[in-house]
Amino acid sequence: MLIAALALLAGSSFFAVAQAEDSVAGAARLAVVVLETLPVKGRAPKTGYSREAFGPSWADTDYNGCDTRNDMLRRDLVDVVLKPRTRGCVVLEGVLVDPYSGEEIPFIKGDSSDLIHIDHVVSLSNAWQTGMFQRGPEERRIFANDPLNLLAVQGWLNQQKGDGDAATWLPPRKAYRCEFVARQIAVKAAYSLWLTPPEKQAMLRILRACPGQTLPTR
Repeated sequence: MLIAALALLAGSSFFAVAQAEDSVAGAARLAVVVLETLPVKGRAPKTGYSREAFGPSWADTDYNGCDTRNDMLRRDLVDVVLKPRTRGCVVLEGVLVDPYSGEEIPFIKGDSSDLIHIDHVVSLSNAWQTGMFQRGPEERRIFANDPLNLLAVQGWLNQQKGDGDAATWLPPRKAYRCEFVARQIAVKAAYSLWLTPPEKQAMLRILRACPGQTLPTR
């Protein structure tokens, strides 16, 4: 119906219809549009939550022979040096341009590993209390290792964030806040999780500055 209306406004040719379809597809990826499709209600109790409920830490859920932490380090670091004879898996060195602060952080496996964490952008605790408590062990394991919900970040900022949502914590680097809430929206949409009222209001407030912000896909 929306496609037809857009095509009518643009003219009824095949190309107008194609343009209308592209417009609808583009709108469907806008963070502010997807945000309005998510249910809103209070957090469920934390009863039953534990890290173990999401399976072993950094499981190889994509079966590429590498644990999830190394997958994310390879994706998010630059100037990466890999350990020989690990099938291109284990990261020995690299540099993180931290999305949360904008700082460059050198990584050396073993020496500075604690400086860089892999953050669950939607924390496991938040996910549990907004719907994941209703899911089975396998879906929770996949969620905990989904690259869409993971970022390599500065360790102390990950600790500061804890299990906060957009209403209680945002990256200190303001230029990244639109992308940050867009990723949270993408994750919640992908796993049919809900928002709390303050969380939604915080996201709307951020997205007013970037109405064209689209959702990430990985």
